[in-house]
Amino acid sequence: MNLLARRNFLASTLSGSVVALTSFARAEDAAAEPIIDIHQHTNYRERTSAQLIAHQQAMGVTQTILLPAGSPVSRASTADGKHNGLGGVGAGGNETALTMARQYPKEFYFGANEVTDLPDARVEIARYLDLGAVIIGEQKFGVECDSAESQILYALAAEYGVPILMHFQHETYNLGFERLHTMLAKYPQTTFIGHAQTFWANIDKNHADQKVLYPKGRVTAGGLTDRYLADYPNMFADMSAGSGLNALTRDEDHARGFLDRHQAKILYGSDCDDRVGSGVACSGSQTLAAIRKFAPNKAAERKILFENAKTVFMGRL
Repeated sequence: MNLLARRNFLASTLSGSVVALTSFARAEDAAAEPIIDIHQHTNYRERTSAQLIAHQQAMGVTQTILLPAGSPVSRASTADGKHNGLGGVGAGGNETALTMARQYPKEFYFGANEVTDLPDARVEIARYLDLGAVIIGEQKFGVECDSAESQILYALAAEYGVPILMHFQHETYNLGFERLHTMLAKYPQTTFIGHAQTFWANIDKNHADQKVLYPKGRVTAGGLTDRYLADYPNMFADMSAGSGLNALTRDEDHARGFLDRHQAKILYGSDCDDRVGSGVACSGSQTLAAIRKFAPNKAAERKILFENAKTVFMGRL
């Protein structure tokens, strides 16, 4: 049997995608300057595991956290099922993230998730935390951010010593961003990681219309997000997706100051469904370039791309 045939024979299946069991090669420069990506998904818009691996390699990412979806259910918190798979993008659930992390234990880590207001959400998430999940999330469901059900998960995160990652989107996911400070104060032992449109739009003190999810133009420092990061030791930021990229590129002068003053609070994530890992379709690689461009110095860049994640995840990576 030739080498190619042998590799094909040894291929395994993950959620219908064939993953070649070849080593996850790292470029020498990536090994010298490792990158932790805290925000990726299995089966993202039908992307195969092999394509995800190639995407992460192309960006120079050395460790990736896979954030699973919750159970596919029809209820108000999932828009009657339309938002299953993390907003309808088809993201895989807990088992797919666990399986891939077990397959590539040095490169992939898995989170634990469930629809926030399901009665057994705590039990389901705890089951995967007991299996080694390093984070709760991505919490992306239509609930109030200070709901009783959400607070059960905040307490669970503190109990296990893992962060919880939340997608804030006005009138859609984790509602009531303006009240998040009450949860940050009530659960000081819980590490909160904020992400998405409403989180990043509110870097601007003058962001008045919350329906505008991707605002453009100059930023006045002192918005809600800016204050949460400054005032609460347990608040961190996930720089991923188009919303994070927009926050960096809409006002370059502000971006430099923001990365400087919050350099110990920002984590790199890609949340990118691209297959290639470069070019205009890949927000993950563009965000990497923006961080490298706007970081005040090399030390701050390394914090954002690697060291902060090592700290937040308490040696689990």
